[in-house]
Amino acid sequence: MQKVTSREFNQDPTGVKRIAKLSPVQITERGRVSHVLLSIEKYQEITGGAENIVDMLSMPELQDYEFQKLDAKGIKPMDFN
Repeated sequence: MQKVTSREFNQDPTGVKRIAKLSPVQITERGRVSHVLLSIEKYQEITGGAENIVDMLSMPELQDYEFQKLDAKGIKPMDFN
């Protein structure tokens, strides 16, 4: 993984983006990594192709799951039958 300073990124964003197509690039500020730049293909690989945070949290694998309803206090009543 390449590392560039914020200043280097600001001076040549196109060059840094070119590098990011090959592998993620860490961008540092005052010697500490503050951002990571990566290609959209790598981002989609990491996120599973989700478009946004809502897609990532939607849990489509549970779409057919039947959830039990709770009462107003959030406590499920006991069934003694």
